[in-house]
Amino acid sequence: MGQTAGSLLAISDLHVAHEANRRIVDGLRPESDDDWLLVAGDIGEMSQDISWALETLSARFARVVWAPGNHELWTPRQDPLQLRGVERYRHLVELCRSLGVVTPEDPYPVWPGPDGPVTVAPLFLLYDYTFRTGPDLSREQALADAYDQGVVCTDEFLLHPDPFDSRQAWCESRVKVTEGRLAALDPAMPLVLVNHYPLVREPMRVLHHPEFALWCGTERTADWHLRFNVTAMVYGHLHIPRSTVYDGVRFEEVSVGYPREWRTPGFRRTVPPRRILPAGPPPPERP
Repeated sequence: MGQTAGSLLAISDLHVAHEANRRIVDGLRPESDDDWLLVAGDIGEMSQDISWALETLSARFARVVWAPGNHELWTPRQDPLQLRGVERYRHLVELCRSLGVVTPEDPYPVWPGPDGPVTVAPLFLLYDYTFRTGPDLSREQALADAYDQGVVCTDEFLLHPDPFDSRQAWCESRVKVTEGRLAALDPAMPLVLVNHYPLVREPMRVLHHPEFALWCGTERTADWHLRFNVTAMVYGHLHIPRSTVYDGVRFEEVSVGYPREWRTPGFRRTVPPRRILPAGPPPPERP
């Protein structure tokens, strides 16, 4: 496969129900005909918003790769699409496939551009409440503490795990399947992993409400960036856009976030989308 001249770009947490965010998505353009765009989840909640964003982006970028966030998996009462759990996820996968968008259910594509080739692996892993505020807390105690503090993710009401008994059971199934797929890849080929949640706990250390970490991933993936040949790990969810390095591996939080967050003094909003490859200097930040 010949090398292209494009870039591997990434963005997440588009939340296009907000008009300001919708304008950002409507204004996104590739710099080159060869640019790929990685979308690390939370396009929106309503099925028509998700469809609009994916149609818009897939028409502009050479390839779009999508990993679901928690918001796409919600089943709001006002959404005409009332599918729940696995059925909703499968519906979104089929929508993506109809637009040529790569999903976690498809063969992992190889990006051939500068600093490549690399395999791009979109992941769907969910969370299992193992990121707790204390090592001795049970899942039930940690959740009770979060409820007492008033820190409760809307997933508890709108993200249904059907037909699994629980979200943690769905997570366990997803981790097992995904781990097997990654282990079967050529270990000599570098990887860019795309997941809505960070694979490690360290990014949650800066959360203003540490209890929210319960809904931010699983300890089962804590060593994946070391076990596999990972060049970069792309994630969102936290609405804390930044570049960090753990164990020599680059982690990129690429969220857009909510308009109300941009108005917060000190919010580190970066110009979307983020360039992942070819590697360059840290991204410019907006005041």
